[in-house]
Amino acid sequence: MVDKCKSKQINEKAYRCYFELTLKVIGGKWKPVIVYHLAQEGIMRFGELKRSMPDITQRMLTKQLRELEEDGLIFRNVYREVPPKVEYSLKEAGVNLIPVLMNMREWGKSYEKLQIGKNKHEEGFEPCGTPKIADMYNRQL
Repeated sequence: MVDKCKSKQINEKAYRCYFELTLKVIGGKWKPVIVYHLAQEGIMRFGELKRSMPDITQRMLTKQLRELEEDGLIFRNVYREVPPKVEYSLKEAGVNLIPVLMNMREWGKSYEKLQIGKNKHEEGFEPCGTPKIADMYNRQL
């Protein structure tokens, strides 16, 4: 029988294990995608992020960016000018997610092969420019 874990709390996020904490910080449909794009480009403005994810609403992107900033994964740099200019980039905690994202990408690739069969898999298909993120991670080591 497994003992019941005690609950901990960080930044108003209650969790019982590190896996649960990780999912609370990066969980959801858009947060990993946002981190992935910032890892790809380094620094992005709101409009660039929005164009790179055409299916996300402006409201959802704003919400997810705020949560990622609150959780210490991204920087939000506001330039005091007219019109206002805001840029986003990864903090160290966001950069440390790159190997997790790369593992998720590899899992997705192998899952695709299992689901559609090896003969139907598009060799060379790399959505979102994967080599850049790999290069960025390798530079961090």
